Amino acid sequence: MPSTSDAHSGVPPREARFARVLKNRDVLTLSFGAMIGWSWVLMTGYWVTTAGSLGTLIAFAAGGSAIALIGLTYSELASAMPRAGGEHIYTHRALGANWSFVCTWALLFSYLAVCVFEAVALPTAVEYLFPAIRVGTLWSVLDSEVDLGFVVTGAAAAIGFTIVNVIGISWAARVQSLVMVFIVIAGVLLSVGGVSAGQWENAQPLIVTPATGILSVLIMVPAMLVGFDVIPQSAEEIDLPRQRIGRLLVISVCLAVAWYIIISFSVALAMPPGQLAASSMATGDAASALWGNSWAGRLLVLGGVGGILTSWNAFIIGASRVMFALAESGYLPAVYARLHPRYKTPYAAIITIGAASTVAPLFGRTMLVWLIDASSFTVMIAFLFVAISFLVLRRTEPDMPRPFEVSHPRLVGGGAVVLSIALLSAYLPWSPSALIWPYEWLMILLWSLLGLVLWWRHRNPG
Repeated sequence: MPSTSDAHSGVPPREARFARVLKNRDVLTLSFGAMIGWSWVLMTGYWVTTAGSLGTLIAFAAGGSAIALIGLTYSELASAMPRAGGEHIYTHRALGANWSFVCTWALLFSYLAVCVFEAVALPTAVEYLFPAIRVGTLWSVLDSEVDLGFVVTGAAAAIGFTIVNVIGISWAARVQSLVMVFIVIAGVLLSVGGVSAGQWENAQPLIVTPATGILSVLIMVPAMLVGFDVIPQSAEEIDLPRQRIGRLLVISVCLAVAWYIIISFSVALAMPPGQLAASSMATGDAASALWGNSWAGRLLVLGGVGGILTSWNAFIIGASRVMFALAESGYLPAVYARLHPRYKTPYAAIITIGAASTVAPLFGRTMLVWLIDASSFTVMIAFLFVAISFLVLRRTEPDMPRPFEVSHPRLVGGGAVVLSIALLSAYLPWSPSALIWPYEWLMILLWSLLGLVLWWRHRNPG
C-alpha cells in the first residue's frame, strides 16, 4: 500500500521500510523539543547581562534568521528526498560518496555528543529540585566530581529512552508530546509573570556597552537551534504530504526563536542585571521573583528538565537514523542497517547510542562540555555541505520534483553558504569563541581519524 506521503506527492511509491506514523504535531514536537533543550533555563541570565534585554532579542533574531535561511535549503531537499539519513542522501546525490561521508560523519559526531551530554545535564537539573540526589563522590575527572547519584540518574534515564526508542518512533513521539505540555506550561507561567509583575527598570540597559556583547550571544545561537534537522532524519517515518515536511521544518525554527526571545525578555523584566549575573539558575529564580514564591521557580526548572528529555529523545532518533544511512552505504557494520522486525526501528544503532549515554556520566561534566562545544563546529560543517548540495542540485537537476520549492534559490542557497562559513569561522583560533586547544580540537581530530579509517575500509574492502 502506498504511503500517504507518496500518494500526495504524485511520485511512484517506494517500498516501505520504516513505520510511517508521524503527523503534524509529532513532527513539530520532535523538532521544537530538540532545539529548546536546557539552555533556556540555564543561560538566559548570561545572555541578558552580556548583551542586554534588547541586545539578546537582536542576537536571537539575527541568528535565527541565519538558521532559518539554512533551514529553507533543508526544507526543499527533505521534501524532494524524504529518506532516512537526510544529509547523507542529499550530499551523496549532489557531491558524491566521499563528500557525503565527510558531511554525515561530522553530523553524527554532533548528534552523539548531544545524546551523551544529556545524560549529565539531566542529573544537574534534577539536583535543583532534589538536592539529595548527591549521595557520594566516586572520583574526579579533569576537576569534575563524578557523583554516584548523578551516575545512577543519568544511566537510568538513558536506559529508559533506549527502550522507548527501540519499541517504536510512535512511542518516542508520544513521550515527546507529553513532556512538551510541561515545557509549554512552564514557559507560559514565566511570560505571564513577566507581563503582569515584571519591572521595565529591570530590563535596563537595553543594550550593554560595548555592544559587542550582542556578538557574544549571537555566536551561541546556532548551537541553540541545532535540532531542526531531526525532521529530515525521520522523513521516512512522516505520514504527511511532502510539501508539508518543508513547511513544518521552517515553522519549528521560527517557534524556537520566538521561544528563546520571549523567555529571555521575561527573565530580563524579573530581576536587575546584578541579581541575574549572580544566579546559577536564572530562569527559575526569575519565575520565583515574578510570582513571589519558590514553587514557580521549581516548576520552571521542571520545564527545563522536560527540555533535556525532549532534546535527548529527538537526537537519539536523529543519530540512529544517521547510523542507519551510513550502514546502508557500507561505512558502518551492516547490523546498524537492520530494522527491528516488529517495531521497524534501527534497534542496533539505538542500543549503541543508549550504551554510550549510560556510561557517559562516569566521565564527569568537564569532558562532556568540551565534547558539546566541539560538536557545534562539526554540525556547522554539515550545514555548509547541505547548502552547497542545494545549489548543486538546482544546477544539475533543475527538473527534480520539489514539493516544497524555495523561491530565489541562488539568493537563499548562496546566503546559506556564506552564513555557514561565517558561523564556522567563529570556532576557529582567531575568534574569541574559538574551540579550546588541545582538548576540543583533539576530540575532532580523533573523530576524524576514526572516520578516515572507516572511509579507507569502505574504499578498500577485504
